Amino acid sequence: MRKSRSRAEASSQCHSVSRIMPWSLDRRARRAKCESAALFSGPCARFARRERGIAPCRQTCIPLRPVSTPTPDPDFYEQETLASAGAHPREKPMGFLDHLEELRGTLIKCAVVFAVIVGVIAYFMRDFAFILNYPLEQIRAEYPQLKTELVTNSPMGIFSVVLSICITGGFILSLPFFLFFLGQFIAPALTRRELRVLLPTAFAAFLLFLGGAAFSYFLLVPSTIRVAFELNELLGYQVLWTADKYYSMLMWLVLGVGASFEFPLLIVLASYIGLVQVATLKKYRRHAIVVFFIVAAIVTPTPDPFTQTIFAVPLIILYELAIWVSAFVTRHKRAAA
Repeated sequence: MRKSRSRAEASSQCHSVSRIMPWSLDRRARRAKCESAALFSGPCARFARRERGIAPCRQTCIPLRPVSTPTPDPDFYEQETLASAGAHPREKPMGFLDHLEELRGTLIKCAVVFAVIVGVIAYFMRDFAFILNYPLEQIRAEYPQLKTELVTNSPMGIFSVVLSICITGGFILSLPFFLFFLGQFIAPALTRRELRVLLPTAFAAFLLFLGGAAFSYFLLVPSTIRVAFELNELLGYQVLWTADKYYSMLMWLVLGVGASFEFPLLIVLASYIGLVQVATLKKYRRHAIVVFFIVAAIVTPTPDPFTQTIFAVPLIILYELAIWVSAFVTRHKRAAA
């Protein structure tokens, strides 16, 4: 008698829950509330005994349907989180030490590539030295009366020459590999939208550096040497340049100008992420021109205004180009939003 009364009370509680709960609630929530109200007795007890079956409890509020119970995947929620963040679902979260290990591997690969290229340059040292002497040979053709032969004035001077040639050529030729390895390192932490920006950014960085290095090698370095020779001829001094000084000047100009040509990319990235506005860039245009001439005075080895102007003019043009690209990127970003 007591057992039948408990079943009747449980059934009435189950029906009361079915009348109160709206059909718009989640099926699982209604099922859990119904089972807790029925205390696993009465009609709901039959479902509890056959909780993976297909027969519904006719007196309950839950219209059941055939359900399957796959084995829960421990990586499911992780993959869902990574997918919502835009990352590849196979990428696993990493701790601080794991990131340090990945960074160590990236640096090792960069060092190996740099060492291999430096070895190749050392093997073909004479050919690379002839290539690096092109600006000097160009001035020699214009001023045949001047002595432009390079000399060494110390026993260890030749080692400085070899290091300058290997480091300059090795860094320039290794730069595409450096950018590729760096992209591999930071790619797992980026979303799909950011990955679409990464490849054009790396390609633009390489082109800007290559353009700056070529500008310095073919135009700035010959003009610097030309001004130096003309001043020596004007004052009647004999020109006698050492090889280590020449290659040090060449490395400083080529690498320095190549690095300085990267600033338009930094401006565009700052505008893309909202750190600087296009109106601000236009407002401080005159200040930027003054800064460019200061940088030209620092980078160029000669104090003459002609060489500084040759270096500052391309920076001004790149600044205007950066403003135009930033405005285009900002309009595109607003349209997409």
